[in-house]
Amino acid sequence: MPDTSDKKADLAGPGIGDYRELAKILPDDYYPILGHRDTMKALFAVKGYIEHNLCKELNLMMVQVPLIVDVESGVNDMLDRDGSRTPIQFHISNDYDKHPIDAQIVQAATKWKRVALKQYGMKVGEGICTDMRAVRKDYFLDHDHSCYVDQWDWELVMTEKDRNLQFLKEVVRKIWKVIKGAEKFAQDMYPQLRTDKYPDLPEELTFIHAEDILSKFPDLPRKQRETAMVQECPAIFIMGVGWPLEDGYPHEMRAADYDDWITKTVSEDGRPMHGLNGDILVWNPVTRRRHELTSMGIRVNADTLKNQLEMSGQLDLLKTPYHQGIVKNELPLTIGGGIGQSRTYMLLLRKAHLGEVSVTVWPKILKDMSAKRNIHVLE
Repeated sequence: MPDTSDKKADLAGPGIGDYRELAKILPDDYYPILGHRDTMKALFAVKGYIEHNLCKELNLMMVQVPLIVDVESGVNDMLDRDGSRTPIQFHISNDYDKHPIDAQIVQAATKWKRVALKQYGMKVGEGICTDMRAVRKDYFLDHDHSCYVDQWDWELVMTEKDRNLQFLKEVVRKIWKVIKGAEKFAQDMYPQLRTDKYPDLPEELTFIHAEDILSKFPDLPRKQRETAMVQECPAIFIMGVGWPLEDGYPHEMRAADYDDWITKTVSEDGRPMHGLNGDILVWNPVTRRRHELTSMGIRVNADTLKNQLEMSGQLDLLKTPYHQGIVKNELPLTIGGGIGQSRTYMLLLRKAHLGEVSVTVWPKILKDMSAKRNIHVLE
């Protein structure tokens, strides 16, 4: 029998969760291909390439994005539906507390983008992309998880008839085209990144439902299932993240108020499934681990929002302006997601640690452990 306690623990969020375990995982044969200066040159060139081509492929425009939001707006991203990752909240004593604001640092711009699409008057087939920064204080900090988050958060207006897996896959393929193009762009700029030691990303993604991954590896917790899967197929899009699977657990505890993980779908061979969302994961040959690049999906409509909140015991959220905007059909139907910037740079520039491509805080135990393996984070 599988150990269900491991499966339950694996739902709590990302990260390895144990520095003794991390010490066994960090590569001991690492040497950075690019020094700090060339890394920054490549990073900003890749950033420009991805922003330009993501907007071109999906018909998006770059817009400003908030770092802090009003608590009462309901637009901050709670990430999971189990309350395990909460935002940083603070009080702004404006005008001697006569007109104060209780604010939060965003964890992602997921819900805010849907409101912004209405504000910018976006029509079907039009969308926005942001250079988003966030703080996620409840992460376990390891070589590929940071409390400082940078993402290309994007959102696109769509129609009701496109709320299906075919449309989801079309959008995912366009995003993969941009990532593959960025890989070639970086390698043309720095040919030394093209090496037999670290194979290139495959030309095509493999689409697979979370239920099928569970069927292949029924005894493994979620992250171990993902690792086993990307060792077989080095670039995958996992569909149906959030709905309880055959073993009673969701693939991950996805929040109930943005991605649609409850809608019924049908597999190519006719089996009933659920969910219009998913994640792109790849095999990282440098860290020799699973590597998540993006989480995305078709967003909830009025019906699926209420159903998912009821299923999650969170119907009280329906009183916020964001949720009311969906229930009253005042906000557009959308598809959207967040592509990790530093995670993408880390992968394409052959780095072993997020700290080599971003500047944030790391515990001394991790910095020391990394330095012994020739992994030096930016300070």
